[in-house]
Amino acid sequence: MQVKRWGRKAPLLLCALLLAPGGSASSAEDEEAVKDLVGRYAAARESRDPDAIRQLFTEDADQLVSSGVWRRGRETLVEGMLGSSRRNPGSRTLAVETVRFPSAGLGIADARYIIRGSGGAPDRKMWSTFVFTRTDGGWRIAAIRNMLPAP
Repeated sequence: MQVKRWGRKAPLLLCALLLAPGGSASSAEDEEAVKDLVGRYAAARESRDPDAIRQLFTEDADQLVSSGVWRRGRETLVEGMLGSSRRNPGSRTLAVETVRFPSAGLGIADARYIIRGSGGAPDRKMWSTFVFTRTDGGWRIAAIRNMLPAP
């Protein structure tokens, strides 16, 4: 049996395999980037800063909120989030529990979402799933799904 030697082509082949869809060359870096994006989202919501919220999303982003209402488009998301923060006071925390990348340029993160009750109101404990897409400007949020756990 003869073994073929790849010579100088071996490093190029390895890089191509790692960067191909499903490869893991940058998954640790990407995982940190999307976790950071969720943190920036939580901070922007907490500060109620429309410009900070706006820059985190793709233009065609959408959100399904726990009440079943759809928000479609970046501007509708910003308006809805600011209105929701006014109607539902309390500090919000998001703790990312899982991140995965089903294909190149696509990320999904699941986070525990808690709105701490104010004025004696109980805490709201939910799940949020974020869908991310990689753009020329870095990772952006393309969709959010908020869910109340079944009783």
